[in-house]
Amino acid sequence: MKVILLEDVKKVGKKGDLVEATDSYARNVLLRQKLAVEANGKTMNDLKLRKANDEKVAEENLEKAKETKALLEKSSVTVRAKTGEGDRLFGSISGKEIADAAKEQLGIDLDRRKIVLDTPIKSIGTMEVTVKLHPQVKAALTVKVEKL
Repeated sequence: MKVILLEDVKKVGKKGDLVEATDSYARNVLLRQKLAVEANGKTMNDLKLRKANDEKVAEENLEKAKETKALLEKSSVTVRAKTGEGDRLFGSISGKEIADAAKEQLGIDLDRRKIVLDTPIKSIGTMEVTVKLHPQVKAALTVKVEKL
């Protein structure tokens, strides 16, 4: 029996997959627990529409990430922090501080977990930070650290 999975099922398939299952397993497990629906004309059409919509949304997200990348790479963010002797910072600049500065200065919402800091920023100066905007798009953001 052909069924369309509504959720990920171990050793069977992922959500949205069209799979062939034995009649008894499909009726007694997949359909009864609402993990799948029987594949007929209506559900096949719904699956096609859902996949087309998902592809369109994924393409829009990719385009938005590319636009954001272009904006980030031609601008910079300034972060101010307290310093001690030798212009060393007390602590270090975190991804959250960079994300907050980008929102305030550029109007761009960045997820702090998507900001990659190879080494901690512990001194005054200008650094390049990588921002993962999309699995296929990474941007280089210039961060200027100044005395408070």
